[in-house]
Amino acid sequence: MAPTDKKTKTPKTRSAISDVVTREYTINLHKRVHGRSFKKRSPWAVKSIVEFAEKAMGTRDVRLDPKLNQQVWSRGIRNPPRRIRIRLERKRNDAEDAKEKLYTYASYVPVVDFKGLETTVVDVE
Repeated sequence: MAPTDKKTKTPKTRSAISDVVTREYTINLHKRVHGRSFKKRSPWAVKSIVEFAEKAMGTRDVRLDPKLNQQVWSRGIRNPPRRIRIRLERKRNDAEDAKEKLYTYASYVPVVDFKGLETTVVDVE
């Protein structure tokens, strides 16, 4: 069989550098901690939020607001909230020795009801 001439393709990845942006998401923590043992549920929920933020915003550096952490842990280690509304802000990293140019800051958004909420882009200026 004759060798075929394959052109090397670079994998297409989303560019996180597109700009600084702020979005609000609702995360279903219940499906992420389902089946997890009781003493690992809230820690797993925090890790799931970080993983969600990395995937949604395209940055490896994710920082959680202390209020968001308090909200996840508010009902103890066994019972994290079923859903949580978070604001993800992609910001420029001003540190000189930073590995990443951008980082994501996740903060808690208090809501009364989750019905009808969608992902929204927030203008913060």
